[in-house]
Amino acid sequence: MSSVPPPDRSDDEPAPSLSDEELESFLREAAEGGGAPAPKEPSARARMVAARLREQEEPTPWRGPQPAPKRRRRWGAVVGVVVLAAVAVIALRPSLVTDHLPGGEEEAAASPASLPAETARPSGAPGDTGGSEQATRDDPFRGSPALRWADGADAIELPEAKAVAGMSKADAELALRRTKEFLVAANLDPDVIAGGQPDEALGLLDPEAQKDLLPDQRQGLREPSSEHDPVGLFSRFDPDEVRLAGDVVKVRGRMSLAGGKPGEIKVHADYTFVYPLVKADGGDHVERTIVRREITTLLLDPDRWYATPGRLAIQEYKVNTFNTACAVYDGYLHPVFPEDRKQAAGPSVDPYDRSGELRDTEGKECGTVTRT
Repeated sequence: MSSVPPPDRSDDEPAPSLSDEELESFLREAAEGGGAPAPKEPSARARMVAARLREQEEPTPWRGPQPAPKRRRRWGAVVGVVVLAAVAVIALRPSLVTDHLPGGEEEAAASPASLPAETARPSGAPGDTGGSEQATRDDPFRGSPALRWADGADAIELPEAKAVAGMSKADAELALRRTKEFLVAANLDPDVIAGGQPDEALGLLDPEAQKDLLPDQRQGLREPSSEHDPVGLFSRFDPDEVRLAGDVVKVRGRMSLAGGKPGEIKVHADYTFVYPLVKADGGDHVERTIVRREITTLLLDPDRWYATPGRLAIQEYKVNTFNTACAVYDGYLHPVFPEDRKQAAGPSVDPYDRSGELRDTEGKECGTVTRT
C-alpha cells in the first residue's frame, strides 16, 4: 500500500460533501450554544464554496436571485430542532397548545380533573359547581359535582386486604372482590339499569346463609310492593319511560374491611351513583337521578358457619334515592322531569352531600332535592 499522500484535488473536481453525521453534530453543537466550529474542508473546496456563496449573495442582474438549497436545508434543520423542543414542552404541558386551539379554553374548563379516590367521609357537601348550567346529551353531568367523579366500576377501588377474624388475606381479597362485583352487577349493569333482572347480582348471594333475603328479592322482582321493593338493592328504570343519556354512570364512595366474629369477614361499602336520563320517547332534556347506598356484606367460613364457599351474605343495606317519584313501588326508579316536579312537604336535601349518614326513612319520607 502506497504511503505517498494523494495530490491536491483540482478546483474542477467535485468537492466532497459533509456526511449526515458531521452535519447533525455541527447543528447540535451550534444549537447548544457555540460548540465546535464548522468542520474544515480542503483548501480547494473552501475556494469553491466561497465562490458559490458570492454568486448566491450577489446575483447577476440578468439571472435574478438564485435558490440556496443548502440554506433551505439548514433552515429545515433549525425548524426541526424547534419542533422537537415544542413537542417536548407539549408533552409536559399540553394546555400550551390546546388552550390556543379553537374552543381549547372552554373544553379545558368543561373537563376538570377527576377527584382523587375517597378514602374517608367528607367533611361537607361539594361546593357550587355551576348548577345553573343545563345538562345536555353530549354533556350529561354538566353543572353537577359528579362531573369530576370517576366513571362506573373504575370508581370502586378496593382497599388493601389483610387477614382478619381467623381468615386469610386471600379470603379478605375474595370478600372485597365479590362485594365490588355485587355493586357493579346491581347498579352498573346496563341491562339491569334498563329494567332487566339482576341475575348476576343475585347469583353472588349465599342461599345457605340467607334463606329469607333471596326469596324476598325474587318476590319483589315478580310482584313489587312497598314491603318487597327491588330498588332497595338494585338500580332499575322503566325502559318504556326513560333510558340512559350516554353510557356513563358516575360513582363516588369508599369501601372498608373489618373482621367480625371468628370466621366472619365484613366489608362495608358506601357509594353514590348518578344516572343521567332522557325520556324514552325522545327529547333532549336530561335529568339525573342520584342513588346512595350503604351495604355491609359478609364472607363466612363454611367450616364455622352454614355458608356456601365464595358466596356473600348481606348483613345490612340502606338506600336513599333522589329525584325519583315518591310512593311508587313498581320495582323501578322514576326520575322527575320539570313538568312533573312539585314542591314536597319534606326536608330539602343535597343528594351530593356524603358527609353524613344515610337518612333512615324506611321509604316513607319525601322531600326536595337542592340540586341534581
